[in-house]
Amino acid sequence: MARKNYTDEFRRRAVDLYESTPGATLKGIAADLGVSRGALKEWVDKFGSGTTAGAATAAPTQGRPGSPGARIARLEAENAALRAEQAKLAQERDILRQAAKYFGRGDELVNRFQFVEDHKDAWGVKRLCEVIEIARSSFYAWLAAEPARAARAAADAALVSRIRVLQDPARGGDRAYGAPRITADLNEDVPAGDRVNHKRVARVMREHGLAGIRLRKRVRTTIPDQSGRRFPDLIGRDFSIGAPCCRYVGDITYLPLEDGTNLYFASCIDLGSRKLTGWAMAGHMRTELVEDALKVAWCECGTLAGAVFHSDHGSVYTSKSYAALCEQLGVRQSMGAVGSSADNALAESLNAALKRELLEGRAAFPDAPTAYRAVFRWANRYNTRRRHSAIGNIAPNAYETAASATLTEAA
Repeated sequence: MARKNYTDEFRRRAVDLYESTPGATLKGIAADLGVSRGALKEWVDKFGSGTTAGAATAAPTQGRPGSPGARIARLEAENAALRAEQAKLAQERDILRQAAKYFGRGDELVNRFQFVEDHKDAWGVKRLCEVIEIARSSFYAWLAAEPARAARAAADAALVSRIRVLQDPARGGDRAYGAPRITADLNEDVPAGDRVNHKRVARVMREHGLAGIRLRKRVRTTIPDQSGRRFPDLIGRDFSIGAPCCRYVGDITYLPLEDGTNLYFASCIDLGSRKLTGWAMAGHMRTELVEDALKVAWCECGTLAGAVFHSDHGSVYTSKSYAALCEQLGVRQSMGAVGSSADNALAESLNAALKRELLEGRAAFPDAPTAYRAVFRWANRYNTRRRHSAIGNIAPNAYETAASATLTEAA
């Protein structure tokens, strides 16, 4: 703790030290002695008579410590120190004014390093690091790593080019692919040492605006029929994969056209393999639409005997006609709770992906033929090329082939 009471002898010695030190300032001497500048000034005014022991050692040209010449010398020294401090502050102001242009960009620390590199010839590394508060050793370490950063930037640029190809429909790509599927495509048939990390892919895609297409809004299309039949929930939100041709989910969504009308798309998805096994499109939303989708699935699999088909409580699924078709094909109907989209989440997800990836943010398709062609290509690509994370980021057809081979070997 600093002393608060000082003897007269201490005060006189402090005044003597100040008056006998050429170029000394009140601030500097006060700091050395651990007293305040105001206290030292008060002591100098009171005891600065030149009678202390060290007064005789002052330089002859300055006269006695208490003489007018000595006082003038001290004032000139203080003025010089103030001018130096003013010049220092002005320099700091200029440096910080220039640095402000760098601090508003991305990584603040990297921008500080870059500022020092760009202005070191004007102010020097030591002074710049001091003003913007970074360690010189850190700056020099950053400077030494420049070749490695340049190499990483070049590698990232090459990776961006590959990702653009994978997202370009004209070259067989898919604009809807996000980081997980892009990573799987990049690592397909690649030696382990050349594989790319999914975090790096996500970072590069984020930095270059290469995110997959997102759906802007959702529209409810289910029309419940309170008088229709009820069926138990045989799925229970268990959308896990497994053996193909055992459990299916389906739903209806609408596809808007520019003339104000709609087309309707009905799906039948195999939970085991994530394959879009059956689908149908029409300009109406009658029971025939969902019946056609189920019949396509039956033709694709050869049989649906014993299979479960899960849907919502839409009137087309609770109709007597659809129930009769399910009974004829040996299909057991399953339904979730009324008004709960989560009970049929997988089918809802497919509907969202369909419109997100085909409309690409547009409000509607130009016309019906364009919509039919787009859906036809998308639905087939969904099975043959689209990667699904649930089945190991491979396509449904590839998964079913592998599952069939496993069953054959087991037999």
